[in-house]
Amino acid sequence: MPSPSPSTSHGSPSLTPDSGLSPIEAAKRAAARRTLGEVKSGMTLGLGTGSTVRHFLDLLGEALAKGRLDGIRGVATSRDTETRAEALGIPLMELDEVESLDLAVDGTDEFTPELDLVKGLGGALLREKMVVQAARRFVVMADGGKAVEHLGSRAPLPVEVVPFAWRSHLPFFRALGADPRLRTGDDGEPLLTDNGNPILDLHFDPFIPDPWELETLLRTRAGVVETGLFLGVANAVVVAEISDGREKVTFIQAAGRPE
Repeated sequence: MPSPSPSTSHGSPSLTPDSGLSPIEAAKRAAARRTLGEVKSGMTLGLGTGSTVRHFLDLLGEALAKGRLDGIRGVATSRDTETRAEALGIPLMELDEVESLDLAVDGTDEFTPELDLVKGLGGALLREKMVVQAARRFVVMADGGKAVEHLGSRAPLPVEVVPFAWRSHLPFFRALGADPRLRTGDDGEPLLTDNGNPILDLHFDPFIPDPWELETLLRTRAGVVETGLFLGVANAVVVAEISDGREKVTFIQAAGRPE
């Protein structure tokens, strides 16, 4: 993974990984545990979607149940997160019930040394981006395998489109240098977002040449609802890795963005 600059990273002491978890899941849980340290009682939180967020929700629910935190309210970015949070006793609100969020937390599919992200393999990119935009701070949780030098080098770029004439976008995406593939389930049917829209995953070889330009081009295309490019929005990334059976957790602060 890229080495963060000394002025923007803080490594935690090595810890023994959670027993019974695979190295990847142990790293995700370690990142979630460190991120929970950013949460204070009385906060309103944006709660992302995905496997790393599930660990965060488990830890947050435990902290609430044991009285280590109180007065927490959450805004879920997906039905999956909403169901899990409710089962864990985490109070929820709708996004339009609050003016702003104190903190949004989420995982990522890729992040660069500049803390630009590709997100959306969990299918919640639109709601995730809306929640991030409403938050004062956005902290991302990741295992070390999500670190890349260039976006698109490991993960495809999800693009949510309206169902109407979705195939009409394919020549446009190919002209941008992408190999677009409709995301489908095991039954071969399109997987739809919580908003009822299909997702086209754009594969680039070897990577996205200019993510900022690509974001501009995609957002001007009628029928494109949202992209999985999260550029210039992360305040920090918490990275956890397992090495020789030990955890290493690093907090990377984005240069020039509020702490």
